Amino acid sequence: MKPTSKFSEHIHEHCRVKEYLNLVKGPSFLIPSLCFTLLLSFYFLCGSNTLKSTFERGDYHVQRESLDQLGNRRPDNEKCDLSKGRWIRDVKEPLYTNFSCKTLPHHKNCFLHGRMDRDFLHWRWKPDQCELPVFNPRSFLNIVKGKTMGFIGDSLARNHVDSLLCLLSKEETPQEVYRGDEGGKTITWHFPHHNFTIMVLWSQFLVSASEMVVNGSATDSFHLHLDKIDESWAQKLPALDYAIISAGHWFFRTNYVSEGGRFLGCIYSHDPNATYLTPDIAIQGVFRLALKSINDCNNCSRMLTLVRTFSPAHFENGAWNMGGTCNRTSPLAPEEINYNGVEWDNRNVQLAEVENAHKLGEKRGRTFDVLDVTGAMSMRPDGHPDVHWDPFWAKGTSDCIHWCLPGPVDTWNEILLETLRRHASEDVKN
Repeated sequence: MKPTSKFSEHIHEHCRVKEYLNLVKGPSFLIPSLCFTLLLSFYFLCGSNTLKSTFERGDYHVQRESLDQLGNRRPDNEKCDLSKGRWIRDVKEPLYTNFSCKTLPHHKNCFLHGRMDRDFLHWRWKPDQCELPVFNPRSFLNIVKGKTMGFIGDSLARNHVDSLLCLLSKEETPQEVYRGDEGGKTITWHFPHHNFTIMVLWSQFLVSASEMVVNGSATDSFHLHLDKIDESWAQKLPALDYAIISAGHWFFRTNYVSEGGRFLGCIYSHDPNATYLTPDIAIQGVFRLALKSINDCNNCSRMLTLVRTFSPAHFENGAWNMGGTCNRTSPLAPEEINYNGVEWDNRNVQLAEVENAHKLGEKRGRTFDVLDVTGAMSMRPDGHPDVHWDPFWAKGTSDCIHWCLPGPVDTWNEILLETLRRHASEDVKN
């Protein structure tokens, strides 16, 4: 490094001091000590200015990486319950924008469709007992290198994947390698540098389901078979290293439920002759069969299965087809949440079935866990598209089920990454 003119003046001044010391015959060790002290002070001064300028630039990518490393070093992070916490202010910008992410779907691009407020982007999930590290795409890709991850479920599973693709694109651009239909219900992306594959496997009920047809017209109601798995995703299990399973919103309609050839009853049916079933009863049966199918899979011993819990909708002043909207612009506090709602019934039966599958899976070398997002997302009525979307199938309605990108849904992938880290750590210990 070339010294500054001011530093040169200090050097010349030091030489004059040296001549004087030679004249008075001072101790011989004093001169090199003064030189060393002067040079050391100069480098410390330069170093501190460089460090200061790094943070004054507002380089939030550097700061996020530092926070991520800090989170990894927290001794209590392994035991911390990530599902209990609150949303706190975060001045940083998201890791991607609706312009920078090339894979962001048109109908989830809320800013493109006229959303003006940005406050909903400046909150982060803070667990009560620890920090949730910010998403680090390099760390994620290093963990899953050479692996295949399948997201099994409905359009919210796709919402989850779309967020993950945008976050990972900061490190490597994904390549679409397979599309099974025009709507993208079955689609595969590959990250060639890390040999990592993401698959979306569409299955709105996880089990076999046939739509009811009356007078040649589809009714939007389904006949569910709780004893028959949906083979469209089940047959792909041996190819997966990670399976992220979710379901829920398709059960909130008139559906007919059977098991073992026996009709059990109806969900939201006005038929007085049919047994009335609540959605959580069917959801329990569906996840029981889905997780059993994974436990029974002969070639799935290496797979980690994660159940993402129910993600609440936030329609206010009416249902989705009755003028309901979700135009709030800030999160709720934990004290404002109704923990007795249907979303909690659904979440609780999911947790119970994961626990049962885990006990059985331990004997077979299978691993099950949860991505418990119900509490966090219950507090985010501000994160949905509302009217800022492309309602190609439901003109004049608000979308209060899916999530804007970027938005609160990105937290699902921060929780996913932390969960993968924990399991990777357990594998090393074992």
